[in-house]
Amino acid sequence: MLAKLATAALLLIQPLAPAPATAPDLDAIAETTLAASGAPGVAVMRVVDGEIAIGVAGLRALGSEAPIEASDLWHMGSNSKAMTATLIARLVEQGVVGWDDTIGQHLAAVIPDMDPAYRDLTFRHLLSHRAGITPNVGMIAMIQFNEQGANGDPMPPQRIDYATRVLTQSPAATPETEFLYSNAGYVVAAAMIEQATGDSWETLITREVFEPLGMDSAGFGPPGSADVVDQPRGHRDGLFGRRAMEPGPMADNPPVMGPGATVHVSLQDLARFLEAHLAGARGDETGYLTAESWQTLHTPPFGGDYAMGWGFNGTQLLHAGSNTMWFVQMVIEPPTGRAYVVAFNDGRINALQGPTRDAIIAMAR
Repeated sequence: MLAKLATAALLLIQPLAPAPATAPDLDAIAETTLAASGAPGVAVMRVVDGEIAIGVAGLRALGSEAPIEASDLWHMGSNSKAMTATLIARLVEQGVVGWDDTIGQHLAAVIPDMDPAYRDLTFRHLLSHRAGITPNVGMIAMIQFNEQGANGDPMPPQRIDYATRVLTQSPAATPETEFLYSNAGYVVAAAMIEQATGDSWETLITREVFEPLGMDSAGFGPPGSADVVDQPRGHRDGLFGRRAMEPGPMADNPPVMGPGATVHVSLQDLARFLEAHLAGARGDETGYLTAESWQTLHTPPFGGDYAMGWGFNGTQLLHAGSNTMWFVQMVIEPPTGRAYVVAFNDGRINALQGPTRDAIIAMAR
């Protein structure tokens, strides 16, 4: 069965804590988290004033003896949204697109039957889940897109197809006034920048996010090889219990959903992304985006608690991601200059929320 992307909720509200006198033992925290979660493997990361510490425990895959390693790659799921929003901020600064560019401006020519309700909505609406777009296309469409992805079909035409399927429907929520978490909205935003630039989202995010931030390990889809357990594998429950999923089309959402769903990266390289956002949120000069762009990314444009690819709880920017086979929670805390990540090669979100919260509390001590 094709995996459907799990909605990323704002799963964690972590109270601020004073700077610890001594750094916590992250390997010990990882072991405790593993035992509490029942997951195959886990990695935890703590970033404080540019110092990165990672702890790991468990296995890359059930049935194997390959241990989780600190340099392993992790599937980000919906944490990809923060990266796509960052990409669009880069393109805005370059004058390629504008925050207030409309869906109609970029897509009306290729989607003439678009519901009029969407025509005047902007990147701000799409990236903050205020466009009223249905969360996902249907299961049959997902299967079709998965087949196209497995065939290596070009992405921009697939994204126009995907956008057409959702934009010719009536809104599922009232645009701007209602929040409706939508993976489809991020695909529409990617289709807009693909039309504006002539390049695929994959090319753009590599050029504008991964390369300038030194995220050399970043890629798309489930990491690793099918014939050897050289990276963690996602796990899912089935008729005969939980099993590791070999990298391939059935181990992820279709590639067309990449802008909101399919990035993988090592925790060390994720730390570079988090440090850039942390510095920007603190008002520090980053040389990557202007202070105005950072503020736009980190501020909910229509109220509520969701900005541009980030939830905001008053003191922290945070997001979670899962494709139902992995789960990664990331948190940045501008007042203390810290970031935290907890990553599982397991998608049982309800079972993992408590251990995730406890792991972050332990890292904050």
